[in-house]
Amino acid sequence: MDEIMETLHSETVVEQRAPQPQRPSVWNELLFLLMKIGLIILVFIMLFTFLFGIIRYQEYSMTPAIKDGDLVIYYRSTQNGYFSQDAIVLDYEGQTQVRRVVALAGDIVDITEEGLFVNGSHQQELGIYQKTERYQEGIPFPLTIPEGQVFVLGDSREGATDSRIYGPVEISDTKGKVMTVIRRRDI
Repeated sequence: MDEIMETLHSETVVEQRAPQPQRPSVWNELLFLLMKIGLIILVFIMLFTFLFGIIRYQEYSMTPAIKDGDLVIYYRSTQNGYFSQDAIVLDYEGQTQVRRVVALAGDIVDITEEGLFVNGSHQQELGIYQKTERYQEGIPFPLTIPEGQVFVLGDSREGATDSRIYGPVEISDTKGKVMTVIRRRDI
């Protein structure tokens, strides 16, 4: 019996002598929190530098879909090309534009008195409230879109600077495809 009591007492002593886990200091916890915040900021910077882009749209050529003052978030990858009706971001003479793709490589675009024709079919576009007209100083029509290029138009067709002026756009010269629009007027 004495042996059992002695064994129990020695285990109790060992348990009492076991080191207590030390709690991290406030400074260590604060440093760890700052490291996590810095990592999150670094991830956002990397995402918006290489994968996504954001611009503040400052013109009226895409009204009503995108209005002056809206924030436009776009996906930078252009390797898969675009589809008809995609809104894309591009640069023209140092100004960032958002335009809608209306024709792809191999398509034949014509603008007549009746409006926009792609491959001989009259285009009835949703959200376009103005007639598509040819510019006097623009490119000649009908036009076959070369490989690796797209034909783009603004949604607000009157007075928009688009492919009717500068012709088809090289896909490699575009910045990316619009993912979302954030309205920020009157905030």
